[in-house]
Amino acid sequence: MIPRITRESLNALTAAWTRRCRLIHTLPIPPLTASLSCTEDQESAKVWLHSFEDAKSIPKNLVELTFSRSSGPGGQNVNKVETKVSARCRVDAPWIPMWARESLVRTPYYVKTSHSLLVSSSASRSQARNIDDSLAKMHTVVMDAAKNFITSEPSAEQRRRVANLEKAHDNRRRMEKDKRSAVKKMRSKKGWSE
Repeated sequence: MIPRITRESLNALTAAWTRRCRLIHTLPIPPLTASLSCTEDQESAKVWLHSFEDAKSIPKNLVELTFSRSSGPGGQNVNKVETKVSARCRVDAPWIPMWARESLVRTPYYVKTSHSLLVSSSASRSQARNIDDSLAKMHTVVMDAAKNFITSEPSAEQRRRVANLEKAHDNRRRMEKDKRSAVKKMRSKKGWSE
């Protein structure tokens, strides 16, 4: 039997994963599930996503970095120094969750020939800043793809709001139907005296 994940155990797991990530300078390992069909999978995916969000960036050792000359302003610096950074990572890397891989394949960052994600940055004249920027971009792409499949229960306030909106919609629809019905009754020949 799988134990039920409570808020306290969720916080404890998140804290443990965060400490582990800081110690070995890597990202948390996502749950080994291809779909998030049951609530236990959803909860473990939320824990992973929370610890992945805390990481803020992807470590350099998990991606392949290539450098090239950047275009745009910069004078002689553009012609001499390779400041543009391209970060490449395979979609089937162990730190990328299985449930997000299908979504990542549909992003514009996906390269079909190498089955990888390619994110580049030439925003700065500094190679180090461009490295950080490209790793942060890749982190954001993976996080957004993983978030798409994680659902959360609506709060009581959200449920009340939706119920009120549905009630208002039904009332509006009923009034429109009554108005239309009255117009049609007026057009009918019943009640005309000839």
